[in-house]
Amino acid sequence: MSTWDGGLAHAPAIPRIQLERIAKAFGQVKALEDVSLSVGSGRVHALLGENGAGKTTLMRILYGLTRPDSGSIRIDGENLRIPSPKVARRYGIGMVTQHFALVGPMTVAENLSLTTGASGLLSRRRQSLAVSELSEKFGLDIDPDAVVEDLPVGGRQRVEILKALAGGCSTLVLDEPTAVLTPDDVSSLFALVRGLCADSGLAVIFISHKMHEVLDICDDLSVLRHGRIVSTQRNENLNIHELTRLMIGEDSVEGEVLVGGVDVEHARIAKSLSDRGSGRQDPVLSVRELSVIRDDATLVEGVSLELFPGEIVGVAGVTGNGQSELVSALLGLREPTRGDIQVSGVPVQGSGVQGRRAAGLAGVSEDRHSLIVGELSVAENLALADSNKFKRGLVLNKSGMTANAELAIDHFSIKATPTQAAGTLSGGNMQKVLLARMFQAAPEVAIVAQPTRGLDVSSTAQVRKELVEGAEKGTAVLVISEDLDEVLELAHRVLVMYRGQIIGELSGGDATAQRIGQLMAGVGGTP
Repeated sequence: MSTWDGGLAHAPAIPRIQLERIAKAFGQVKALEDVSLSVGSGRVHALLGENGAGKTTLMRILYGLTRPDSGSIRIDGENLRIPSPKVARRYGIGMVTQHFALVGPMTVAENLSLTTGASGLLSRRRQSLAVSELSEKFGLDIDPDAVVEDLPVGGRQRVEILKALAGGCSTLVLDEPTAVLTPDDVSSLFALVRGLCADSGLAVIFISHKMHEVLDICDDLSVLRHGRIVSTQRNENLNIHELTRLMIGEDSVEGEVLVGGVDVEHARIAKSLSDRGSGRQDPVLSVRELSVIRDDATLVEGVSLELFPGEIVGVAGVTGNGQSELVSALLGLREPTRGDIQVSGVPVQGSGVQGRRAAGLAGVSEDRHSLIVGELSVAENLALADSNKFKRGLVLNKSGMTANAELAIDHFSIKATPTQAAGTLSGGNMQKVLLARMFQAAPEVAIVAQPTRGLDVSSTAQVRKELVEGAEKGTAVLVISEDLDEVLELAHRVLVMYRGQIIGELSGGDATAQRIGQLMAGVGGTP
């Protein structure tokens, strides 16, 4: 295993991008320390690392959003200062994140004119013609007159890439670009990136937690750990096990290999649990004809589903197809417009969050920050699951809360102390606190939305392990995730949502990435 300190043997004499000895500290925390990275023209360079490893800070420095404390940036051999994104774009650096910066009601051409500054100079027809020429030049199939909000997610991502290319981009940073895409969209994106690298000499920096995708797309890769580059090498004979070792220093689970960020053994346990939908027992959660209407728009329409004790059911779908609204309705964060929700035969609609908890339904929505009281300690946040349990008359039993937190911290591998303010935790540790609080209540039904979004490899493995163990103890678990690998690895049955409806249910060998991906795109479903 070779570790590189500045260049690759096959790279051009002058790399497109050279970051040399970059350092950045925030107070006493060293985010980056002596980081050097080179990216060659026509190549895809992956940047890997756990949360907090420094990937985002390094890219913010390259794109002019953060100033380094020391170090230099060279573009095509020229030493440059990049104080802002505007200057970064002038030097040919573009960035596309999973959160698109597009104006939905406007056309593709109008969105691009906002970037080029030509909106007041060109007629609509000339704008459309210019976009068509750009689209053809870069091999992008985009209708310039299409309204952006009507495009599928993959189409909107192509518009973002075209925006970057239209500004003369020669280096493109793709930050978690596949997080909201269907498998077919991922394949199309990778084909597009490879074509742009081959035909236009585009240099691409690819950031992702999905290691199998990294191995599929990249020519070279660098691994950041604790603010330092620990390895840079070609993508030759690499595997996920080795990448995991480089990222976290050791496997998260002794003797097991992590695949796609999940512990194989626990995925195997989840898959081996008996099928609970055979009618041998009553469902613990029954949802009938649930609909959510807001501002005259139907966001969830006629959804019906059942969960049985001890099973994990996954809900897959591209962002914006009603999953968030379904979760809010089930958890009582927003009551459904119509429909029936029963927990063990008891109707709970209209009872709010507390009523559902009392009936045995608990969950974690996708916005983990809204569920944590940042000013309170970890122990106090954990006690919120059942505050009466820790009361002695009018006085809180703080020693009991501390003991409870210590047990949760140990079992869920939370990197925190009982007295630490919950708002200071990393995203992964915050998520583990919320799961601990949920499972401490021993719910009959657990609903978890986007359980590992934005988490690193070890946190992802731990969170998924807890979901599996919760199901093993008899809890019915509903996992709503845009990560198709996650759904496939954990779920016994997979429900697919499209435009607010469940259009397909798959189990066993039928639940393949290709079939689920087709349903996510609205192909072949039955509402």
